[in-house]
Amino acid sequence: MIYLDNAATGGFKPDPVISAVTAALAVPSNPGRSGHKLSIACLERVFAARNLLNEFFGGYGYERVVFTKNCTEALNIAIFSLPKGGKIVTTVAEHNSVLRPLEHLKKQGAQVEYAPLDGDGQVDLAALQRMSAGARAAVITLASNVTGTAPDIARIKKFLPEDCILVCDGAQACGHVPVDMRALGIDALAVAGHKGMLGIQGSGALLFSERFNPQPIMFGGTGSESYNLDMPDFYPDKLESGTLDFPAIASLAEGAVYLKQRLNEHMKTTLDFTAQTVEELKKVGDVQLFSRPNPYGIVSFRLKNMQSEMVAYALSEEFDICVRGGLHCAPLIHRALGSDGLVRASFSAFTPPSAVQKLAEAVGALAARKA
Repeated sequence: MIYLDNAATGGFKPDPVISAVTAALAVPSNPGRSGHKLSIACLERVFAARNLLNEFFGGYGYERVVFTKNCTEALNIAIFSLPKGGKIVTTVAEHNSVLRPLEHLKKQGAQVEYAPLDGDGQVDLAALQRMSAGARAAVITLASNVTGTAPDIARIKKFLPEDCILVCDGAQACGHVPVDMRALGIDALAVAGHKGMLGIQGSGALLFSERFNPQPIMFGGTGSESYNLDMPDFYPDKLESGTLDFPAIASLAEGAVYLKQRLNEHMKTTLDFTAQTVEELKKVGDVQLFSRPNPYGIVSFRLKNMQSEMVAYALSEEFDICVRGGLHCAPLIHRALGSDGLVRASFSAFTPPSAVQKLAEAVGALAARKA
């Protein structure tokens, strides 16, 4: 089986990550919920993980690193904490984990505007700049999960109003390219642990600046201020009610450690994979490409006269190749591209090199069959 669905969930976990999860599962304790040695040891491991992520992403302090069960939860916390009233700008390249919370805010009276794509399939920054006048917040993906294109966040930050809160969806970028929140001026970064960061499913994080004070969307026990019927007014406790997923946090921390020494190598590998795949698929008749070489490992395409879901099914059943077809939970970018669904092959640094040729041969076989 050739796994090319890494943009959904990373298909390979390094041995140190697996070992960290196994060790965490062997500890029968709750981090920071008791005063015994095991609970304290787990809490110290969680504290170390906060420090690791804060350093890895150029954050604003360990206390402003909050663990979530995925990137979607992190984005929901951030989006529902945006300033009330005023305008929110975003793009048509966003995932439903951005679009749906914003749609909910629209129904409550928020003004939300969507920057279109330009003629090259990139986010139209000129249009975004025009509509950002007076914006109180901007929610922008760091990389499209459909095409692998990446808006220029540094340029966007320069034309946003000074008091505009910048929230970035890092699901497809974190772990693939360096992300420095302070250097880029990002106020809130939502992280998926189970993709480029090499963690397991159930891991994620929200990091945020001193300019932004997210509010809880879930309430419960924190192990602190238990006499208080309100949530604690300090971070991270304010946003972390309930039992923390200790094995998931351990996996995310170990993934960050692993990547600290290998990020540039991984970037080059995934960029090479996408470049090779684009060139090979160009040779196949009836294939329309929607991606250029990129370090996020994403190559999306359409096969003439065959639905993307059917292409994905045939690749799985006949050729043992795992890809994803459909809208990829990002409907507006498909509408902008004139697509009713694409086939997405997504690579990681651990993909076997032979996968590129095998995918091209399989797509070629399907194209010949439809001719």
